[in-house]
Amino acid sequence: MSPGEITIAIARTLILPPVSLFVLYGIGLILQIRHPRPGHYLRVASMFLLFLLSTQAGAWLFMRPLENLEKPLTSATGAQAIVVLGAGRLRNSPEYGGKDIPDYIALARLRYTAKLHRETGLPVLVSGGCATDTLEPLANGMVSALQDDFATPVKWIEKRSFNTAENAVFSAQILKQAGIQRILLVTDAMHMPRARMAFERQGLVVIAAPTLFFANNKPALTDLIPGVEPLRRANYAIYEWLGIVWYHYAWRINQQ
Repeated sequence: MSPGEITIAIARTLILPPVSLFVLYGIGLILQIRHPRPGHYLRVASMFLLFLLSTQAGAWLFMRPLENLEKPLTSATGAQAIVVLGAGRLRNSPEYGGKDIPDYIALARLRYTAKLHRETGLPVLVSGGCATDTLEPLANGMVSALQDDFATPVKWIEKRSFNTAENAVFSAQILKQAGIQRILLVTDAMHMPRARMAFERQGLVVIAAPTLFFANNKPALTDLIPGVEPLRRANYAIYEWLGIVWYHYAWRINQQ
């Protein structure tokens, strides 16, 4: 990773829960030395927020509005290609001979891509880089999964990108050379609003094809029980909200 990417990764960790809440708690401890009451309130607030975001009900507060920005695909009319975005990877998977394979979020995107390809016959572009001296591009594992596990051919491979904005830039270059202007964009529902923005900024017409709707379950008492998975989803949702705000801000600055 470059120094800039390392800085971004550290900033992301510090800003997002749970680390940001531990930092807040630490500030409360320090503040309490001279200002007992504000310090105490800050510590209580940080622990309450940690509990809230660790429940499905708390995570739902951030996930549901985000997922509601995009609706499930109802028609692919006019689309010329399917573009699926990479997510994460599981490294050194022993059951696959030590190869890196797509994580469960990426796998869900690939599964839905295979379904759409069967239904429409549209060609598929896989987008995912994040390669280093020791890691292959994410796209390599995605292509293997589509072809070997889902019997879905891949026509184009984009493997230079390191983030969503670059997914859009480099994919658009490939698609425009092939005369493609209107795409089915496949990613998970929480990521779709930001991904759509990035691809539309490159002049492509996007038909959203979101998958992995986490916030559609009916409410239950168990939603108030804290756990690791709700906290992970809350972290993801907050990151996407911040990403949307950042994209709007950065693009506005670039236009000035």
